Amino acid sequence: MALARTRSVALLGVEGYGIDVEAHIGTGKPGLTLVGLPDAALREARDRIRAAIVNSGEHWPETHITVSLSPASLPKRGSGFDLSIAVAILAASGVVPAAKVQKTVFLAELSLDGRTRPIHGILPMVLAETVHGCRTFVVARANAAEARLVGEADVHALGSLAGVVQWLRGEPVEATEPADTEEQASALPESREGTAGPRPDLADVLGQPVARKAAEIAAAGGHNLFLLGPPGSGKSLLAERIPTIMPRLEREEALEVTAIHSVAGSLPPDKPLITRPPFCAPHHTATRAAIIGGGSSMLRPGAVSLAHRGLLFLDEAPEFARGVLDCLRQPLENGEVTVARAAATARFPARFLLVMAANPCPCGTSGPRCVCPSAARRRYLGRLSGPLLDRVDLKVELHPVSRAELLADQAFVESSAMVAERVAQARERAASRLQGTPWSCNAVVPGTELRRRFPPQPEALRVLGEAMDRGTLSARGADRVLKLAWTIADLADKDRPTAEEVGYALALWTGSAQ
Repeated sequence: MALARTRSVALLGVEGYGIDVEAHIGTGKPGLTLVGLPDAALREARDRIRAAIVNSGEHWPETHITVSLSPASLPKRGSGFDLSIAVAILAASGVVPAAKVQKTVFLAELSLDGRTRPIHGILPMVLAETVHGCRTFVVARANAAEARLVGEADVHALGSLAGVVQWLRGEPVEATEPADTEEQASALPESREGTAGPRPDLADVLGQPVARKAAEIAAAGGHNLFLLGPPGSGKSLLAERIPTIMPRLEREEALEVTAIHSVAGSLPPDKPLITRPPFCAPHHTATRAAIIGGGSSMLRPGAVSLAHRGLLFLDEAPEFARGVLDCLRQPLENGEVTVARAAATARFPARFLLVMAANPCPCGTSGPRCVCPSAARRRYLGRLSGPLLDRVDLKVELHPVSRAELLADQAFVESSAMVAERVAQARERAASRLQGTPWSCNAVVPGTELRRRFPPQPEALRVLGEAMDRGTLSARGADRVLKLAWTIADLADKDRPTAEEVGYALALWTGSAQ
């Protein structure tokens, strides 16, 4: 009888949990018993692992083998445990030194001929194990660049189980390693960040100066934006260009975003680190699980998490199901979503900038050409609930643009680079002011803290008071207007918002800015 132990990682949402993989070779009828809450894909690993070991030139023990994955109470899903189980069996058989495999984390799927195949979620797996002191990792070649994003990790990228065995024995592995194939190179889908073609620029949006200014304010303060206008007025064009004026991600933010996309399987194998704010635009037929996240067998991030630290664009927002739109309210407030299932509960980060676009009516035309009755228009826009719109700070109406307006606006339009510089400076001012607090941008500061710590000038508050007296502004709306005013003041390099900034913020909040 022999016993050996290796390490692997289980994913729950975007968080990794270390797993002890123990293999025991005992007596009894030949076979492999796998215990520790494995799913169907993991139970199928028995046949893959046996074929991989035999086709790698090693002996398969003709006795009973028990493999335990602990902690047993944590669900184990996917094929990423293949390599760890195979190495544990070989170590229990005496093929490789058992002492060396105890300190190494093995993360790869095995093909029947013994090649290692890449898996999703390598980055959060490596991050989780390095926190607990593990430093040595063995992964498939296509996962190497992603795993090496963690500087503390000593990553060994090996292409076959035979190469892993030789590495564990201290033998050279170059001669036995299979060459990279097209299948390995394309095993993981490419991300949108690496697509070719010219980058979109804010200067492409002509004739809509108020909407461009609103986009700048949204990027500078992290404020949500609602664009209302007929088709062709530039709503989608503007939304797609907002990420170009948002600041690049810091190192920790980039790792956080990359970990989410790693679990979703949307990273390229060569340059996996996401350094720009992501852009996610789901179709209006998307389900609640597709937007929030979830799944029956494996919990996966939804669109709100894929847009984490970036922008979530809902084009034709009234066409989304009412329940789908209302489920955005929790992540907009908390910056995360919690997906609960019978087997497990997962938490996904979801701090994103929401941009919604809508036509003024179902027919999409404007002015006298519209044939929709007033009741149909109210019913159409009424699909956007009041509580959801209360969480949108900027509301802008776009109008059709004439040829003369397009020509005139060319002299005033600014490139994304110019606007991005102002946005970065405004964010730096806000971060400096909020230093020592849990917040870094104006949109996430609670209203009570904003009034207590950073009160505006008295005449600025008078503008809000008059609006509340008229009944056009609620108490929560007043907090939102104050946050907007602070962002406008940061863009103008002012110490505090004045009545001018508050008045403009109020116009943007109510949708009356011209």
